[in-house]
Amino acid sequence: MSAVTNMQTHPSYPELTRYLSKYPSSAGALFQTFNDITLAQKWTNVELVDLPNCQRAGIKGLRPSSDDGELPSTCIVLPCSLAESISTSYFSAAFTSLGESAPKQIYLAICAEDSSTVYYKISKGIVKPSI
Repeated sequence: MSAVTNMQTHPSYPELTRYLSKYPSSAGALFQTFNDITLAQKWTNVELVDLPNCQRAGIKGLRPSSDDGELPSTCIVLPCSLAESISTSYFSAAFTSLGESAPKQIYLAICAEDSSTVYYKISKGIVKPSI
């Protein structure tokens, strides 16, 4: 069975199909990240966000409380594959696509072929780290 057939039979496919067909080059990363966020990370209120300036969809959702007491917060994730080249202009395009509702940071989800996903927090502009 091919990866596309597996994707089409997965329960999350109907929710993702619009963006998987609209942005086929990022379909694998979107599919993998969406399922990681909803099934493994247990985010709630998850919805897809069109990011036309990035030629892909993002994922918006409510991240659960963390073990260190951080309260649940709404976050936006930008999925990409490990093989993609990204730059600061790419992140600028993501913030532009989000418009007025753009948060101060987004999360970049980098997906590898072995299904591992790593998340990086990307801030808009230069941000002083907390000490």
